Amino acid sequence: MALTMERLGVWIGAALTFAIYSFLYKDNPVYKIAEQIFVGISAGYWFIYTIFNILKPNLYTPLTSDFGNNTLLVLPAILGIFMLCRLVPKINWVSRYAISVVVGTTAGLALIRTLQSDVITQMSETIMNPFSGPNAAVILGKWILIIGTTTGIIYFFFSKKHTGAFGATAKLGIVFLMISFGAAFGYTVMARISLLIGRLQYLLGEWLGIIQP
Repeated sequence: MALTMERLGVWIGAALTFAIYSFLYKDNPVYKIAEQIFVGISAGYWFIYTIFNILKPNLYTPLTSDFGNNTLLVLPAILGIFMLCRLVPKINWVSRYAISVVVGTTAGLALIRTLQSDVITQMSETIMNPFSGPNAAVILGKWILIIGTTTGIIYFFFSKKHTGAFGATAKLGIVFLMISFGAAFGYTVMARISLLIGRLQYLLGEWLGIIQP
């Protein structure tokens, strides 16, 4: 029975895979059904995950076991209740307070984290000592990063007309920007191709048994 149910799961996975990729032909009811199944299962999974892996260990258990030392947790609990007021039309305006706190806090934390990891750390590691490194390739990479960052910033400086040496520097900045955007696009395409390869391995391996994992 276990083997039969496992095999049934493989067939369902293969059918849903073909249903999703049917969108490459055109939008159709089969694709929409598979899409809704995926969204529903994902919503259900994250709902249960949030309850048992986030709310229970971080809110319910501390408040019920030691309320005196965890009184500050009452504040996020109240904000969570405010968030659920979104479902009640007459008091849905209350949820705006919780949303504003969440958005503001997330933006502040993300700003600090981004400045520390992507700006300050990289600048200090690169500009503070651009002539040091274990080999010439590392030193060359530092100088490319310095030149690319500087010329890219100059390109976005519109208070001065882009002519002469300043214009040539701005054009060099365009080159670095295009390389950066191209690398980001290529990384995205590579990630999507990896997903496609994973689905093909599933179909040819677990479903048809043509290839061995």
